[in-house]
Amino acid sequence: MVIDFNNIKEEQIMNFKGGEGELDTRNFIDSDNKIMMSRLKPGASSGYHKHEGNCEVVYIVEGEATFIYDDKEEVVKAGQVHYCPDGHSHSMINKTDKDLVYFALVPTLKKQ
Repeated sequence: MVIDFNNIKEEQIMNFKGGEGELDTRNFIDSDNKIMMSRLKPGASSGYHKHEGNCEVVYIVEGEATFIYDDKEEVVKAGQVHYCPDGHSHSMINKTDKDLVYFALVPTLKKQ
């Protein structure tokens, strides 16, 4: 299956998950996964939230992200990945003056 983000309508979301500023995103969502190609504008952030029943993998394509992960600050640069496992909390902040472009995957975890 090919997912072409160029064929998915871009949404502009303000204050994503209680954060600040603008997030531009193209999302593919099915019953098992949320797959996103997104752009977080300078000074914008996603709100601090806990993952329950899922996890999140964020690959930084362009720019630099500051994550607050379980109340600790981490800086993640282009080519690096931030991982937030089930039961953990995080937020993402663009503290730079350039757009932050990232690819994120949020799989629903199946109970065994």
